[in-house]
Amino acid sequence: AAMLATAEEILDRIDLKWSDEAALTVVMAAKGYPGRYDKGSEIKGLAEAAAIPGVKIFHAGTEARDGRVIATGGRVLNVAATGKTVGEARARAYAAIARIDWPGGFCRSDIGTLAIAREKA
Repeated sequence: AAMLATAEEILDRIDLKWSDEAALTVVMAAKGYPGRYDKGSEIKGLAEAAAIPGVKIFHAGTEARDGRVIATGGRVLNVAATGKTVGEARARAYAAIARIDWPGGFCRSDIGTLAIAREKA
């Protein structure tokens, strides 16, 4: 909402809410990305993944076809999560990814590790 309000030059008319929580996003990409990658595979389990508290899933390279979600790009999903710490946000994001049934996709497993190390220092 804030980005749209900014683009429409009406930011002064919306109520912005800020959070002190940490946030982290993990990109799920199509296998083969950034090279040649498959398109057209179905992605399941998104509702179950999004049901985890603090998780939001942003679609980048998907489209709806006959009630199904189909991968159409290289960088396909952005699984974002918030938590009291980066560690908690990371745990939620990867728990959501574990619920996503998409054999045609992959993600890095190291997102947030440096930030978590700084939290613990």
